[in-house]
Amino acid sequence: MDGKQIILQMKYARLIDGIATHEGITREEAMDRFYHSQTFQMIQLGIADLHCRSDQYLIDEFLLEWNDLHNTKQEKP
Repeated sequence: MDGKQIILQMKYARLIDGIATHEGITREEAMDRFYHSQTFQMIQLGIADLHCRSDQYLIDEFLLEWNDLHNTKQEKP
């Protein structure tokens, strides 16, 4: 694994921990949510250099995405 991937993996670990703490869920649940998110996909693809953003910014973006998705699912009959 090259240096860039190691740094990304460390960032993902911090994001997952932050999501788990904020949402009051296990790290495993936070990991599942994060790795299946659009936010994760955009970081992986290098869109808008999101990997350069702060951990808190990315956690907030994930939470906005998750809440939008979750609220949309609840509204459907």
